[in-house]
Amino acid sequence: MHQGRPEAVTGEGLASEMPEPALAVWEPVFEEFLLHAAPADAAHDLGHVRRVVTTARRLAEAEGARLAVVVPAAWLHDCVLLPKDAPDRRRASAVAAKRAGTLLREAGYPEPLVPDVEHAIEAHSFSAGIEPETLEAAVVQDADRLDALGAVGIARTFLVAGALGSALAHPTDPFPTRRPPDDRRFAVDHFYAKLLTLAGTMRTAAGRAEAERRTAFLRTFLHQLADEFGTAAGA
Repeated sequence: MHQGRPEAVTGEGLASEMPEPALAVWEPVFEEFLLHAAPADAAHDLGHVRRVVTTARRLAEAEGARLAVVVPAAWLHDCVLLPKDAPDRRRASAVAAKRAGTLLREAGYPEPLVPDVEHAIEAHSFSAGIEPETLEAAVVQDADRLDALGAVGIARTFLVAGALGSALAHPTDPFPTRRPPDDRRFAVDHFYAKLLTLAGTMRTAAGRAEAERRTAFLRTFLHQLADEFGTAAGA
């Protein structure tokens, strides 16, 4: 693990923000932290983290959030992962926040920024149900949820379903119209249990606009799937 503080961010006066070049020096440090954390599944790999970082940066710039909080939180939001079917899954983001705080303090990241990074990580999780108390936490939460939508979201859904041993769909009610969705047993049910609800949970205007665009793609996919199944879609 990297123990030194990048020279570009030494000194005082970094309580709320740091120049973009200095932040860029830190990003390889954040990525190095992740090399010591095995992903819980293929849908939460380094590719997922990099996409969340890219999206979080874009949302932060659109909303005026502090990149010095958003970027490390986005990089480290999954630094501790538990499988989707782990009994204590809801605690994963709290454990990740604590671990990230320790890593950042050991590496010498500006201390005044660390508590807000920790909160953004803890609040990002859908299953934890924690309200974001800062704009930065809202941005990271939106960025992570956006990666569950659109084409990438569809691909990740089936990666996780395969890892859990879920069936593709219920044999007689594939788009749950006569029963509650059960996404532990059926992959298609995950669209109804979670994915189609995400646009309504977005905290930022930029995140909401992108979520609505990606959700429209999910609905197109479900209608195509229904056509191939020879039945009617539930959305």
